[in-house]
Amino acid sequence: MLEVVTSTSLVKPIDDELWAVETPLRFLGMQLGRRMAVIRLPGDELFIHSPAELSPRLRAELDELGRVRYVVPASALHGHLFMEQYRAAYPEALLFAAPGLELRRRDLRFDGELGETPDARWEGDLDQTLFRFNPSRAGTEVFFCHRQSRTLLTGDAVWNVTSSMSPAARLWAGWRTGVRPTPAFRLAVRDRQAARAALERVLGWQFERILVGHGEHVETGGREALRHAYAWLLGR
Repeated sequence: MLEVVTSTSLVKPIDDELWAVETPLRFLGMQLGRRMAVIRLPGDELFIHSPAELSPRLRAELDELGRVRYVVPASALHGHLFMEQYRAAYPEALLFAAPGLELRRRDLRFDGELGETPDARWEGDLDQTLFRFNPSRAGTEVFFCHRQSRTLLTGDAVWNVTSSMSPAARLWAGWRTGVRPTPAFRLAVRDRQAARAALERVLGWQFERILVGHGEHVETGGREALRHAYAWLLGR
């Protein structure tokens, strides 16, 4: 299959069978940016994580890579806004809900709910677990790890705060540079026992890179960065 990647491409290669799409996101007047991940599974099936708005240009580039088959959000709060566009463009694609999303998106028909373990259709390529940090149904983020590229995919649970962010975005994210949850996310962690157990599972995975939902991705040392980011919860 021909894969054309240029400096103007929306879909940027990250590693073998892994791409990312960077798009703007304005929240409370701040430009935070957001990231969509694309993983090519066997049979040229594309796994879309936190889908971006499906413009004609983005659709054409995705079609060069393979066949959009699975579309997933990171949580009920992150990465679901454009799922209906993928349903319309790719009728054979399967849409999966994070816990609690079915209540927020009653306009969508989901083909399943993401759970504690990977779906059989991608378990050979991805690790998966639920990061339950709050008793509410929406208080859960789904972590994925692409084994081949040793890459962890997250939504709001991990930010990488850098000096290139706007002052307002850095203030929201806790100002200091580095990998961590935002102060607001940290305050939302109410089920510490469940959250700690999930993080221990994730830290058992073999990953080096973290594709965060906001901020620059973490290219190396991802496991130690995650451990340090949640040392206050892990007791280390």
